Amino acid sequence: MSEDKESKTESPTEKKLRDAAEKGNVPFSKEVTLFASSLAFYCYLIFFLPGRTLDLGETLKDIIAQPDQWQLENASDIVSIGVHIGWATASFLLPAMLMFSLFGLASSFAQNLPSAVLERVRPQISRVSPMKGLERIFSVPGLVEFGKSLFKIVVVSICMFFAMRGDFMHSLDAMFADPKVVPDMLYVAATKMMVVILLSTGVLAAADFFWTRHHWYSELKMSQQEIKDEHKQSQGDPMVKGRQRAVMRSRARQRMINNVPRATLVIANPTHYAVALRYVREESDAPVVVAKGSDLIALKIREIAEQNNIPVFEDPPLARSMFAQVSVDSVIPPAFYKAVAELIHRVYASRSPQKRIR
Repeated sequence: MSEDKESKTESPTEKKLRDAAEKGNVPFSKEVTLFASSLAFYCYLIFFLPGRTLDLGETLKDIIAQPDQWQLENASDIVSIGVHIGWATASFLLPAMLMFSLFGLASSFAQNLPSAVLERVRPQISRVSPMKGLERIFSVPGLVEFGKSLFKIVVVSICMFFAMRGDFMHSLDAMFADPKVVPDMLYVAATKMMVVILLSTGVLAAADFFWTRHHWYSELKMSQQEIKDEHKQSQGDPMVKGRQRAVMRSRARQRMINNVPRATLVIANPTHYAVALRYVREESDAPVVVAKGSDLIALKIREIAEQNNIPVFEDPPLARSMFAQVSVDSVIPPAFYKAVAELIHRVYASRSPQKRIR
């Protein structure tokens, strides 16, 4: 396993990253979400809690201090009081719920865009396997999670101790103070505690954010062999593609050879080159190359031409030039019109009127 890890030294390809994202394997830091939740509570504590607490207190004070205003003669009266208290409680809690939801979604979207991945909810035996569970616990990610939990307990507790030790005596004084000032004292203490938690979780979230991405990227690294295999899968095996090209060339060559009997004449460089031309006035304005080849293919073209009584003219310069410049199923360039026209004239002159058009 260690050798396999050591061999994965190459950065993951775009396809590997895309496949991982499609399977739901994306970097995600839970500590960032925890920090966002803490920040949401702190914002609620600063901007909403004092005013909402006063409103809720006034509502409860009206009910408790002036009970004669509320009649309890039937069930509808009880429901009315319940609705009144419910609206006051909802007004107290609604900003907190909205802020927790908003900050939580923002922290998730900031890390990765949402996507529906059924692979994440597919049942897997490894998730309930005790052995796999032990491997996850004692793996590097498991040790990192343990370190983060230890940081939350130890470091946050120490920071909280130094931040709040000066308020210890004030908390004792609250036992003998006016009850009206106790909420203010609790509010100040809660604000200090939230500042400590925010600073601690902020540092932890930043470190975990970069660690999560680094670990995710490291897990997706590939070996050189994996990159080669992926390239073969995406581009096709070179051996298979070469075989396919060879088969295509063979079929194209066979089709070309089958077109030789339709030719009007063949221009050859005795044995090295052969170009078969077809000219029928009703089909095209200029002669068309129906076949061409060198060496063995040239000999095969000459052989088929002789079997079908197709004239073969030996003109080495013309044969070489046309072989190099004209492709199969293309008309000849104007530069060859004069030389080819003379040969076609000789062909038609040698034929009887009944055989002038093939």
